[in-house]
Amino acid sequence: MALASSRDVDQPLSPAARLFHSPSFNCYVIAIIGCKTNINLQVIREGLCQTLLKHPRFTSKLVKNGRKTRWTQTTIDLDNHIIVPKIDSKPDFPDRFVEDYISNLTKTPLDISKPLWELHLLNIKTSNAESVGIFRIHHSLGDGTSLISLLIAATRKTSDPNALPTVPTTHKRVESVSNGTNCSIVVKFLLSILWGLRLIWNTIVDVLFLVLTILFFKDTQTPLKGAHGVELSTKRFVYRMVSMDDIKLVKAEMKTTINDVLLGLTQAGLARYLSREYGKEYTNDGAAKQRKSSIPNNIRMRASILVNIRPSPGIQDIANMMAEKGKARWGNHMGYIMCPFSIALHEDPLEYVRQAKATIERKKQSLEAICSYAFAKLVLNLFGVKIAGAITRRVLFHTTMAFSNVPGPVEEISFYGHPVAYIAPSVYGHPHALTIHFQSYANQMTISLAVDPTIIPDPYLLCDDLEESLKLICDNVVKKRHITEII
Repeated sequence: MALASSRDVDQPLSPAARLFHSPSFNCYVIAIIGCKTNINLQVIREGLCQTLLKHPRFTSKLVKNGRKTRWTQTTIDLDNHIIVPKIDSKPDFPDRFVEDYISNLTKTPLDISKPLWELHLLNIKTSNAESVGIFRIHHSLGDGTSLISLLIAATRKTSDPNALPTVPTTHKRVESVSNGTNCSIVVKFLLSILWGLRLIWNTIVDVLFLVLTILFFKDTQTPLKGAHGVELSTKRFVYRMVSMDDIKLVKAEMKTTINDVLLGLTQAGLARYLSREYGKEYTNDGAAKQRKSSIPNNIRMRASILVNIRPSPGIQDIANMMAEKGKARWGNHMGYIMCPFSIALHEDPLEYVRQAKATIERKKQSLEAICSYAFAKLVLNLFGVKIAGAITRRVLFHTTMAFSNVPGPVEEISFYGHPVAYIAPSVYGHPHALTIHFQSYANQMTISLAVDPTIIPDPYLLCDDLEESLKLICDNVVKKRHITEII
């Protein structure tokens, strides 16, 4: 069945989209959707026609005219985008089968002669779902947050098939420069000046570290850091689901944000993992035995966090776009920040969250993301996509990992009539051996890992460490609250 969108789209690629097509930075978004029922192919096809195929990026292909490349409207044949593999018999290990299937997708690029997305449907019962849908989308179609929001906008509440999902919005905290109504105008002015000076100073420091990172400033070589060529290696994707109630408990008791809690438990989990790795001792026959761990002092470990420097379109805005009732701003307008991680074993697990909160508060008072975007755009315009891609790759390669947190629906949703069990997004094609994505959905949080198996051969252990870290943090929160109530 062939379909064409009614809108005439012929647009140039954004600077970030051009970067995502550079030889050294060819990135893809993977979105795994577990369903509670078997997938009906015909229902999925009809649903796509009413939603994603009305979005201009999903009905356009890349056309090169001289040195310029543009998005150009084309005709869509869904048979070229929906893949239903033939499975001869029921796999003995269905979870492993699905993991291997997704991993194999990273070995081949999408066909650039057609719109750069595809959907794989696997009617295989796994531990957490009756069937699995796998979206593979080239990152040039949009930033990760917008693409996941787009997929969510194509779903509906299970309780109300006509209603869009409810997704929590992030409200930027406005810091008051006064401590009371009697504060004089002079004091307010001075505090504003101090805040502005702090913003300028932090930005200068962060830009300086960005330049140094481009030149020579590297993270410590640890069992989590990839080697040269890691962006081209086959990736493995695993995930673990934890309770949102536990995360919200820590957030409320420590008066922080969900993102701070996630960053804190990530630091705690990585510390546990590295403690085990550095504690391994190998015998002459290659066998490993455990000894007392000794994490090296002053490990330099940073996470690259992509930041959309303009507000992402909301679920309703995207739904209106697909319904041709409105125009939401779309595209890749992303900078990045380099977030330092504190890797150490603390007796108090809550210390990880406190450190994460301090780090994030510091990063909020900087224009690092905007400056990195402006710098990449300038290099791209002056020297071309090859040089810009090489510089961007060098920055990311000198850090250890990528980190992302995307809020999802607060209630259960259906994917074209199929109740959703979980959502697990990820990305590959960038120079990291480890990428950690957090995706909330209803009363659960999915921790998705994308790893280079030659660097992290057993990612399930890292999932265990992250899950155990959250448990320890929660237990200590409950313990401290109990002590406070007694006092």
